[in-house]
Amino acid sequence: MAFFEVRDIVKYFGGLAAVNRVSFEVQEGQIYGLIGPNGSGKTTIFNLINGYFHLNKGQIWFQGEKISGLKTHQICQRGIGRTFQVVKPLKRMTVLDNVIASAFLRHHSRAEAQAWAEATIHFCGLTHFKDKVAKSLPIASRKRLEIARSLATRPKLILLDETAAGLNPHELEEAIALIKKIRDSGITVIIVEHIMKVIMSISDRIVAINHGMVITEGTPTEVASNPEVIKAYFGEDYRA
Repeated sequence: MAFFEVRDIVKYFGGLAAVNRVSFEVQEGQIYGLIGPNGSGKTTIFNLINGYFHLNKGQIWFQGEKISGLKTHQICQRGIGRTFQVVKPLKRMTVLDNVIASAFLRHHSRAEAQAWAEATIHFCGLTHFKDKVAKSLPIASRKRLEIARSLATRPKLILLDETAAGLNPHELEEAIALIKKIRDSGITVIIVEHIMKVIMSISDRIVAINHGMVITEGTPTEVASNPEVIKAYFGEDYRA
């Protein structure tokens, strides 16, 4: 059985199928990419995985347990963390207190939560921002704080939603290094990303979707050369 599996999931908004019979499997230790044009259903899939939206059809399995139907906090307790495309820090709190708030999922004393939060902040390269108010951080550091808050819940699987969006070339390289570091620490990664340099350089496998349906799934080379993927991103004139 796969570490994580999405089986024929469907989500309707009114009469529109935003996600239409999407299936894929992720093996433990992988970085698994999820790509598609704007509006193709990528973030909706994340919202279905972590219980923010309810499925109309299909199932989601994690470590041999069906998690579709569980509440969001129950899914987080099972070991699935996520970030958001639009970062959502507790703006008036310090970086440290933001991460401590997440660490309380696993740690029941302030001392334990703070110790784990400080270790997570160091892991994410935010130590020099530890006592800064979250709203004062530049965008790249806010993205890292978003990741740190998720990692503080001690996930086994993390969902990264456009972690590299809005970053300059140097910050992109740092983001790629951090994602690989997360994987190397033993956490499986599913990543949504529009920047092809990021997704193609770090993913073990990729699933491409359009209009809520799977186009193809495979290695980065296989997906990048698929005519339907090229058509979805660049239009009919570019398809071989």
